[in-house]
Amino acid sequence: MTGETGNGGTAVVVGGGLAGITAALRLAEADVKVTLLEARPRLGGLAFSFRRGELTVDNGQHVFLRCCTAYRGLIARLGAMGQMEIQPRLEVPVLSVRESGYRLGRLSRTQLPVPLHLAASLAGYPHLAPADRLRVVRGALALQRLDLADPALDAVSFGAWLRAHGQNDRTIAALWDLVGVATLNARADEVSLAMAAMVFKTGLLSENGASDIGIAKVPLGAVHHDVAGRELAAAEVAVRLRTKAVELKSDAEGRHTVRLENGELLSADTVVLAGAQDTASALLPADAIAGQHRLGELGYAPILNVHVVYDRPVLRRPFFAALDSPVQWVFDRTEHSGVAAVHPGAQYLALSQSAVRDEIDLPVAELRARYLPELARLLPPAKSAEVLDFFVTRERTATFDAAPGTGALRPGPATRVPGLLLAGSWTATGWPATMEGAVRSGHAAADAALAAAGRRAPVDRGDGRWPR
Repeated sequence: MTGETGNGGTAVVVGGGLAGITAALRLAEADVKVTLLEARPRLGGLAFSFRRGELTVDNGQHVFLRCCTAYRGLIARLGAMGQMEIQPRLEVPVLSVRESGYRLGRLSRTQLPVPLHLAASLAGYPHLAPADRLRVVRGALALQRLDLADPALDAVSFGAWLRAHGQNDRTIAALWDLVGVATLNARADEVSLAMAAMVFKTGLLSENGASDIGIAKVPLGAVHHDVAGRELAAAEVAVRLRTKAVELKSDAEGRHTVRLENGELLSADTVVLAGAQDTASALLPADAIAGQHRLGELGYAPILNVHVVYDRPVLRRPFFAALDSPVQWVFDRTEHSGVAAVHPGAQYLALSQSAVRDEIDLPVAELRARYLPELARLLPPAKSAEVLDFFVTRERTATFDAAPGTGALRPGPATRVPGLLLAGSWTATGWPATMEGAVRSGHAAADAALAAAGRRAPVDRGDGRWPR
């Protein structure tokens, strides 16, 4: 990587999400002169905040786990760990209201070694009959024996594998999909065994603290845009928002030219395409990656977020998961939103609804009629509370579709064009489409660029093991 303006050369990173932020910082730390382009008016990709009147709204409820070491490393690099909170021990309240009555269970862990750390929680889990709890244990033990490096896992659906290993509709709904839908944005029958096995083995069956849940104590934009923007500026990365790249050309000498929507041309030794898969595909030169003609087969899966402001508190917990209901996960976002300044005493709840292809385009009125009665059923205080505001946010292309066979479609960071790299949670990180996967992809792209140029990458990627 040779350049005219610095010992480390020059780079253009296209995309200001977590992958692009990570790649830009890592290249800058290796003395590369970096320009970061983002078509939107903000950094953070799909993990962002916006203003709705006096409210600050996260577009979706993005949580992470203690095992998400790369994302945690990025947050530490930004100096924002104080703006995050991680459970001291995993605890997920799971609420169900059926004809048999109101039931509240918990998925939690102890300090015992894996897999015994979940045994006490499972033994008392009221949403499964004793025989079904034993089914889950057998399934977990079989899952633990899987080799994540086996490519054959990608061709099988998780649901088919679960049923072949003794699981039934109730165990899938009350445990496997409860976790899997939220992390994979797909139900067991729709997702590859490779992706599901990675999530469960890493998050629940690797070490007893891996699954502890982390969440931002502030709006996502305060970290992913405000703090990240300051750190990029301190690293002398030139950040250009509202700037869209529309064409990329590479010459025989290994130089790249990025044409912007306004006609401006940027020249660089290295280009990292760190946007969504369709954006990267549109900019890739012909035959830049193996199987490029199939990249369009890597589809998308949507996420719907339902936002409700009540005139009084109706939920006493930070969050809960629901069973036997169209409601999936509910988060209290009152403190983060500023709603108290507008409506003192009000509570703002956000529902995160994954794998909802049949609902993503429904009118707001239909969604209101669907979800408000369900919240009143799950949360009795909501029956008498006044709804001050109801709105939805829709991410139709929230994640790549992790269907069976997807693994073969996900490219690695390197392309056949020297100096042209790919990053994004849709690339071959080994992780699903999460903040963790995005950060790992940014590291991989930057390190591949530096290695190809014979330059040493900064030693600390911030994605190693972290003390609890």
